Amino acid sequence: MEQNLFLDFKNVEIKQQNKIILNEVNLKINQGEFVYFVGKTGSGKSSLLKAIYGDVGISSGDIFFKEQTLKKLKRKKILELRRKVGIIFQDFQLLMDRSVADNLRFVMKATGWKGKKIINEGIEKLLVKVDMVDKADSFPHLISGGEQQRVAVARALVNNPELILADEPTGNLDPETSEKIMHLLKSVAEEEKTVIMATHDFDIINKYPARVVKFNNQTILE
Repeated sequence: MEQNLFLDFKNVEIKQQNKIILNEVNLKINQGEFVYFVGKTGSGKSSLLKAIYGDVGISSGDIFFKEQTLKKLKRKKILELRRKVGIIFQDFQLLMDRSVADNLRFVMKATGWKGKKIINEGIEKLLVKVDMVDKADSFPHLISGGEQQRVAVARALVNNPELILADEPTGNLDPETSEKIMHLLKSVAEEEKTVIMATHDFDIINKYPARVVKFNNQTILE
């Protein structure tokens, strides 16, 4: 498979409240790569992930997503970009007042899906993919953390994104459950999706080896 440059970080600096979080970040990620962002809490992993989907500003340098600059994206363009990106959080961030299926339905409607039949078929396909069909009508607080994270993976896949950003997706899970989530993420990556996962779980990295980018002293090392 020909390697296509997918994300290009050029001299990226990120500041928060005038404090430099990251500086001189240069990194190229190809389409279909699985990349770990590794480093201590506060080393800038989450900030760089957030910069990719427009939640944190880039103070200097730039990030190119398929050659599109991310530095000065207008609000409308940020919303368009987010449809191409699936985001998985450590704390799941599911809507607790609605069922598993309705969590997916909510995102589908918010991102422009139309037609009850099409939406219901889409929900079923996603729940089959993450092995959660039998929990479609359950509410998040009645299912385990691992099951909630599988629903969060399904939600990230709603719009068949080209890029998955997973911020400590196994951080709140026991080792066995973490492995199930990793199997899921690896299978997603095999569909030529690019996956970037922030973690400090070296057991996971050893079991599921991939490219590692280390965050240290406000910059990165490979």
